[in-house]
Amino acid sequence: MTREEFDTLCRDDVRRAVEENLGRDPLAVALDRRTPHAALVATQVKYLERARTKLPSYYAARCILPPRAFEQASSEACAAHKEPAGDTALDLTCGLGVDALALGRRFRRVVALERDPVLAAVAARNLRLLGAANVEVVCASAEEYLAATTERFDWVAADPDRRSRTGRKLVRLEECSPDILRLLPAVRRVGARLCLKNSPLFDVDEALRLFPTARIEAVSVHGECKELLVYDDGTGPLLRATALGGGSVTLPPATAPTPPPPPFDPTAYAYLFLPDVALQKMRLVRRALEGRADVWSENGFAFAHRPVEGVPGRTLAIGAIGPFDAKALRRELRGEGIEIFKRDFPLTPEEIHARTGTHAGSRQRLAFTRIGGKLWTIRLAAEAPETEREG
Repeated sequence: MTREEFDTLCRDDVRRAVEENLGRDPLAVALDRRTPHAALVATQVKYLERARTKLPSYYAARCILPPRAFEQASSEACAAHKEPAGDTALDLTCGLGVDALALGRRFRRVVALERDPVLAAVAARNLRLLGAANVEVVCASAEEYLAATTERFDWVAADPDRRSRTGRKLVRLEECSPDILRLLPAVRRVGARLCLKNSPLFDVDEALRLFPTARIEAVSVHGECKELLVYDDGTGPLLRATALGGGSVTLPPATAPTPPPPPFDPTAYAYLFLPDVALQKMRLVRRALEGRADVWSENGFAFAHRPVEGVPGRTLAIGAIGPFDAKALRRELRGEGIEIFKRDFPLTPEEIHARTGTHAGSRQRLAFTRIGGKLWTIRLAAEAPETEREG
């Protein structure tokens, strides 16, 4: 977003145009000659609509939402989940200000750095609209501010930019901006504790190697891993998998292999358990379910004799289990709509539908997996309720 676009979006007539067009198709808004600065208004209409679920406070306050900053921002739910609290906090990477807003609710004072002057102005305006009077937005890079400040903070937070100048996604910390690894001595000079948000693709073992006394947490929302958090405060090493609204599991890093499960008996189980993706990300599936269910792969399903309690995931009642036979399924189900669950299975849902002559629907629910080199079909009980279990 340019300074001119920001100034235009602050005008009363343009703000009214945004308000009047909420709920309309953004393309129709962009082509509407009666709308002042129609293309700019259409973009705000589009992102405000998306903010209803991701950033509901921003939607309610009708904040200005630059597209790239919106895409890179944490959701309010994820930002609110982060643990740091205290007297003062330093946010090295303000962006749209979502994490700074959440920090402002748990700290007396927050300093939020944003190196881009236009985005700094946007964040400052939005935070005023949101009533975050204790959050100060400073237009400076993390490197500049850390080199100059003499202040100490209870916590330092960072969510480095994981896009290159050409838009390529970055995962390695030293490639992101700011380079937190290079800045660690300066960070530790101004604050002993660091909360670092990483890409959900960041490797857990690498996080532990870089921060050996930290707590590492994968956070998921509605079955999608959203972020990998590092709490570098000396309280680890610990691994945590959290499904927002669905509980969490915390364990120390493994010191010995998990005992292998018994040979798979397709007649022995009454329930199928779908471990949450956060458990998979942290490689905690087998350890979290030890004594509760049998698991043959960190990426697969778990099989249990009774409903699984206390572990993030979903429990489904089993009707029957048999070898995967596409031809037999085609003879039986051709033309029917089926709901597919699959883990550690070589075919995509589209390929399963094609081979079995079915289509997406809810007439039957089938799960597909691979155990011991064999492919299996799990028929889920038609009338059994599906439950979400909290940890």
